[in-house]
Amino acid sequence: MPSTMKISKGSLLIAKPFLGDPNFERGVILMCEHNEQGSFGFVLNQITDLFLGDVLDETIYQDIALHLGGPVEKNTLHFIHRRPDLVAGGAEIMPNVFWGGDFNKVKMLLNLNTFHADDIRFFIGYSGWSGGQLDEELKQDSWIVSSTDSEFLFTTPPENFWREILRNMGGEYRSIAHYPIDPRLN
Repeated sequence: MPSTMKISKGSLLIAKPFLGDPNFERGVILMCEHNEQGSFGFVLNQITDLFLGDVLDETIYQDIALHLGGPVEKNTLHFIHRRPDLVAGGAEIMPNVFWGGDFNKVKMLLNLNTFHADDIRFFIGYSGWSGGQLDEELKQDSWIVSSTDSEFLFTTPPENFWREILRNMGGEYRSIAHYPIDPRLN
């Protein structure tokens, strides 16, 4: 059952409805690393009002939205993609999902319309935990651990991601997907 899954590279960390941290409200985080030194990943379902071209000196012809990867170092730019055939140098996070790679090549391919928006996600900032911190949060029952595939990850609209991943998990998670943001308003 997904709730007993251990966190590893490629896991999804799903915020429980009443987590209480505005940085991660209804957040779904793709874990890129989890070990005794710490953990980091990217929030998949928080979009900013910025586009890639807004934060680069070069012109990017496609309007590629920037996601808020988390509250840490919001002045950094990161990307994940599912096209290792086009972009070398990325680290595999899970099957067919890679973090980073040759950024100059990515920019060129975006401008040539060879790399499409549904194959790549850009993030400003990231989510990070010091050694043992995330394990403590899991013991406090703040998160649900699950998994997905690259197709779901890259094609599900960010505004539906939290609800859809829980629905797909079924059982009690399907019910959690329908929790209101503020139950006092029901």
